[in-house]
Amino acid sequence: MKYYLRMLLVWWRARRAPAREMKDIGRIPFRVGIRDIDVLGHMNNGTFLTVQDLGRLDWMLRTRTLRAFQSRGWNAVVARQTIAYRRSLDFGVDYILETRFLGVDERNFYMEHRFVSGGQLCAQAFVVGRFISKNGVVPMAEMYAAIPELAEFHDLVPAWVLDWGEAARLPSAGSDVPSVWSNEPRA
Repeated sequence: MKYYLRMLLVWWRARRAPAREMKDIGRIPFRVGIRDIDVLGHMNNGTFLTVQDLGRLDWMLRTRTLRAFQSRGWNAVVARQTIAYRRSLDFGVDYILETRFLGVDERNFYMEHRFVSGGQLCAQAFVVGRFISKNGVVPMAEMYAAIPELAEFHDLVPAWVLDWGEAARLPSAGSDVPSVWSNEPRA
């Protein structure tokens, strides 16, 4: 998280805002600042990914799930994500980050983020995440025990998102996976 001041502001506002249901779409207003832009004067593609962290933080705070996760020593991490850009967000432009919880499967949670300016969709991202502890990935059964509402979201993720998530999956961190390009001659 590179935007500590924004993070603190999101945290402060979310803690004072009314609670939200898991199915509700979260909306946070932002403005493209000088630290967000690249040499072309629009929001850098990597900035979109960083700002999404703020949407997930707001979602966890407003749904009151963060407290349950932290009290158990769990942390949310992004396993995979994809984003499509439709319109630039130029310096000084106001936009809304929309965050929606899509659901869970046996191992992961899925979220959607949209960047909207002037009522128009500018970018859309899909995220596969999971919760980890010092013992590794937190099993979904433990997640359901801590937050029973999560079970209502099992099998609600659109099939194409699940297919994409599986297709983009890399072997586990404990696996031996050297970087080998298929068209590169081997030494």
